[in-house]
Amino acid sequence: MVSRAPGTSKRHLQLSADEAVLAKLGYKQEFRREFTPLEVSGLAFSYTGVLPGIASVLFYAIPNGGPVAMVWGWAFVGPFIMCIGLAMAELASAAPTSGGLYYWTYSLASPRCRNFLSWIVGYSNTIQTITGVASVNWACAIQIAAAISIASDQAYATTNEQLYGIYAALVLSHAVLVSLGTKVLARLQRLYTFVNLCLCFIIIIALPIATPAEYRNSASFALGSFINLAGWPSGFAFILSFMAPLYSIGGYDASVHMSEEASNAATAIPWAIISSIAVSIVLGWGINVSLAFCMGTDLESVLSSPVGQPMAQILYTSLGRRGALALWCLIISTLYIVASNSLLVGSRQTFAFSRDGALPFSRYLYRINGYTKTPVNTVWFDAIFVLVIGLLAFVSTAAINAVFTIGLTASYVSYITPITTRFAFKNDFKPGPFHLGKLSFPVAAIAVSSMVFMIIVFFFPATPQTTAQEMNYTVVVLGGYMALAIFWYYCPTYGGVHWFNGPVANLTPVVEGEHRDGNALSEKEQHDPELSVSVVEV
Repeated sequence: MVSRAPGTSKRHLQLSADEAVLAKLGYKQEFRREFTPLEVSGLAFSYTGVLPGIASVLFYAIPNGGPVAMVWGWAFVGPFIMCIGLAMAELASAAPTSGGLYYWTYSLASPRCRNFLSWIVGYSNTIQTITGVASVNWACAIQIAAAISIASDQAYATTNEQLYGIYAALVLSHAVLVSLGTKVLARLQRLYTFVNLCLCFIIIIALPIATPAEYRNSASFALGSFINLAGWPSGFAFILSFMAPLYSIGGYDASVHMSEEASNAATAIPWAIISSIAVSIVLGWGINVSLAFCMGTDLESVLSSPVGQPMAQILYTSLGRRGALALWCLIISTLYIVASNSLLVGSRQTFAFSRDGALPFSRYLYRINGYTKTPVNTVWFDAIFVLVIGLLAFVSTAAINAVFTIGLTASYVSYITPITTRFAFKNDFKPGPFHLGKLSFPVAAIAVSSMVFMIIVFFFPATPQTTAQEMNYTVVVLGGYMALAIFWYYCPTYGGVHWFNGPVANLTPVVEGEHRDGNALSEKEQHDPELSVSVVEV
C-alpha cells in the first residue's frame, strides 16, 4: 500500500506521485528513483555527447561540402531535430515509463494493429539502443587507436584484431560500471555533464587561439566554401552531410528509458529531452565553426591522414603532438562516458521489453538484482550482443560502419510510429504537464516528414562509384534484423502473434476503482495527490 501519511517529506510525496502515475500505466515501482531532474537532463546531454559525436562522424561532413556542410548543414538540421524532440517530449510527459515508445504505440494505435506495431517498435528500439552501444564503443576504439598513432608520430597503425580487442575491453568495462546501483549512476551524471561542457568550451575558445596562422582560415572559406570530395551532385552531397549532426545529436529517447528512475518524471523527462537538444545544437554549431576556422584548406590531407580521424588530425596540426594527444585523450574520456550511458539506457529498454515478455529469454532478463536494485542481467545481455556485433569489423569496414546508420534508421522507425499513431488513429490522447497545444500536429508532421526523408538518404553509399566492399549495408543488416523480428512475430505456434498482447500490467492498481487497460495512455487522468495505490505482485 502506497499512501500519503502525515509528516511525510516533500521528496517522499513526489516519489508517491511518480509511483501513482506509473501504477496508472500498469506497472509497479521496481527501481529506485534516484535521478533528480538535473541529473536526468545531464544524462540526456552526456548521452548525446555532442563533441565526441562530432569527432566520430566528421568524415561525413568534410567530403560532402566541407566548411559549408559543417557550419550551415548543422544549423539547417537543428530545427528539424528540435521538432522530433518536442513531439517525443509530449508523449513522454503523458506516459513516463521505461518502455516508452512501444508502450505509446500500443496505447494510441487501433486495436486491430496495435500488437504488431508495438512489437515492431519495441524491436526497432531495442536494436537501436544496442547498436548505439556498439557504434559508440567502436568509435571510441578507433579514437584510442588514433591517440596511439599521435603518440608514435603517426608511425603505428592498429590492425582489425587489435581494434576489436580494444572494443571488447571497453564493452566489458562499461558492463561492470553500469551494473552498479542507481544512486551511483545518478551522481555520476553530474561529473559527466561537467566534463562534456568544459571540453566543448575548450574546443570553441582555446582551439582558435592555439592554431598557427598557416592553418587559420578566412571567414569567406570557413563560412562560405563548399568542397565536394565525395562525387555526388553538390545538392545531394550536402544532404548526405546531415548524417553528422543527426548522429551527433541522437538518442532523443535516452531519458525516456530512465523514466522509472527519475523523480517528477512527467515533467523532468520532457524537459531533459528538449534541454539536451537545445544545448547540443548551440554548442555543436560553435564547435563546427571553430573547426572550420582552424582546419586549414587542404581537406583531402585531413581526410587521408595516417592518424585515421579528421578531427584528431586538425588538433595535431593546431596544437602539436603533445597538445593534440592531451586534448584527444579528453575527447576519448567523453566518448567513454557516452558509451557507458548508452549501455545504461539500452539495458533499461531491454528490461522493459522483457518485462512485457516480448524478448527471447524474457524470464531471465526480467530480473532486478537484489543488491544493486538494477537489471544486471539485461546489462550483460546487451553487452554480449554488442560484442557479437563488433565481429562485423572482420567482414569489412563498410559493414561495421553500417552500425552507425543502423542506429539512426532503427531509431527513426521507432520514433515515427508512436508520433504518427497519435494522429492517425482515433484515440483520446490526454497530454501530460508538458504539451504544445495547437502546435502539436504541425510539429509532429515536420518531425515525421524529415525522418522519413532521411531514412531513405541513409541507405545511400558514401560515393556514387562503389564496390561490394564499400557498399552501404545498412538496409541489409537492418532489413535482416527486422525480417527476423517479423518472422518471430508470425512464426507458427510459437510466434508473438499467438501470445504477445502488448504491455503487460504487473500490479493491480486501485485508484478510485479504475484499472489500466489497453488504452491506458488515452485514458490517463490527472491524479489526486491524496490517492493511495495498492500493489499486488504477480
